[in-house]
Amino acid sequence: MARRKVARGSEYSGHRILVCNDDGIDSPGLKVLERVARSLSPDVWVVAPQTEQSAVSHSLTLSVPLRIRRLSRRRFAVEGTPTDCVVMALTRVITGKRPTLLLAGVNRGANLGEDVTYSGTIAAAIEGTLLGVPSIALSQVFRFPEPVKWATAEHHAADLVRKLLCAGWPESVLININFPNLVATKVNGVEVASQGRRNMSELRTDERVDVRGVPYYWIGFRRHFGAPRPGSDLAAIAAGNISVTPLQIDLTHGAARRALRAALK
Repeated sequence: MARRKVARGSEYSGHRILVCNDDGIDSPGLKVLERVARSLSPDVWVVAPQTEQSAVSHSLTLSVPLRIRRLSRRRFAVEGTPTDCVVMALTRVITGKRPTLLLAGVNRGANLGEDVTYSGTIAAAIEGTLLGVPSIALSQVFRFPEPVKWATAEHHAADLVRKLLCAGWPESVLININFPNLVATKVNGVEVASQGRRNMSELRTDERVDVRGVPYYWIGFRRHFGAPRPGSDLAAIAAGNISVTPLQIDLTHGAARRALRAALK
């Protein structure tokens, strides 16, 4: 399987970086990631949703038209999902040289375990990967109602991205990074982890009643890690490490495929 790899040193400045997110064009995490991207290259383009699009997953807008608002020379807001933003960036907004790296985030909150199936941040990196651009998703873990420790992601992200680019990764893989809920100097290290899995008993549906007496509901999760599986992204964060997880586009389960092929002959 082909692996992407770049050289060390001044060649970083030759990158054209696309920055996207799911928290919206005005989110603090996007501003953090813009600064990180500009520390890697002067050629940075931002194409992000006009409004928050958290948990929209890999959805694509097909039934209504998309509108793009130009905020500055290389900064655009799209009335759509993170996937829409990546598609429009690569097919309409960015002309000439194609982006050589996509950075998605920095997300307000974790994208660990099964979060990756819901996350618009991860979806932006998925779409970038599908369209041939090496893609990295970045998220900052926090605990409500504490303030988000954006400085932790900003302090560690650029160096980690440099190391990942030097190492390279397969073309059908995206990288998922989560920064722990610690001040930058308290982070223990970096752990390359597998995707974890929470206990789905943490899923909550909160029932409320409107002024007409009609019930309505909020869906959410009780955010705690429990006893995560060793080696997982959940365990890495619980131990105070930055988690780095390579995620693959191909969701086929090899063992089950082989078993079913034998059973269904």
